[in-house]
Amino acid sequence: MKKIKLMSLLLASLLIGACGSDDSDGGPAVIETELKQTPQWQINWSNNQERPNWTEPNATAYENWTFLMIQIEPTLQPYVSDGDQMALFINDELRGLAKPAVDLTGALSTPRSFVMKAYGNETVSERVNIKLSYYCQKLKHIFTLSDDIKFDSEEMTGLDEDFIPPFTEGATKYTVKKDVDVESILRRAGITPAAGNLIGAFAGEECRGVATVSSSGSASVFILGRSAGEQITLRYYDVVNKRLYSIANALTL
Repeated sequence: MKKIKLMSLLLASLLIGACGSDDSDGGPAVIETELKQTPQWQINWSNNQERPNWTEPNATAYENWTFLMIQIEPTLQPYVSDGDQMALFINDELRGLAKPAVDLTGALSTPRSFVMKAYGNETVSERVNIKLSYYCQKLKHIFTLSDDIKFDSEEMTGLDEDFIPPFTEGATKYTVKKDVDVESILRRAGITPAAGNLIGAFAGEECRGVATVSSSGSASVFILGRSAGEQITLRYYDVVNKRLYSIANALTL
């Protein structure tokens, strides 16, 4: 039976004693504080979505099929449970459904992958919309990624190489998603990004993105927002000197 490639292409094309300072050139105000313990900034992925009523597709209605092995990215792995579900939609029609795979080797205490048989009638050259949705029971959160792709035949996904979709970028809790280069903001505040230091993006006290300055000194943070126009505070932690720098209203989403 011909198989559809649902891809490496899939979704591949698919973040007290304080003293204040103000830059004389109009740079942003910075609050500097000593912080001896490295901060454990993390995004709260919990949501309040109901469990979806997904049902298995009727295999007899389709001519083609493919296998996918979908792995969960490290950020979400601690939340994986037997109650999770993974669904694949083509042009909004459910074509594949899976629960977490059973680890027969006993090497893993928590399931982290989903093995799915997905069905279709599309031709090799037909362009379709692919949507991959992951329901995490512990977080009550549906993560969804989508892309328009063309099918390729005779290939399977995730068996010869890892297929780890970036589901956190498809968090339905956050409607605004931006990858922001914050190096210029830090430098205007008198901070020179150094490799290994931490950057956190916050809306109020809620963490919306975390990054580590790269070995080259570049500083980019993937920031999540609940709505456009949110004011974001940047926090920068110097791990060597144990200093925390906070820049309020550093950017607007």
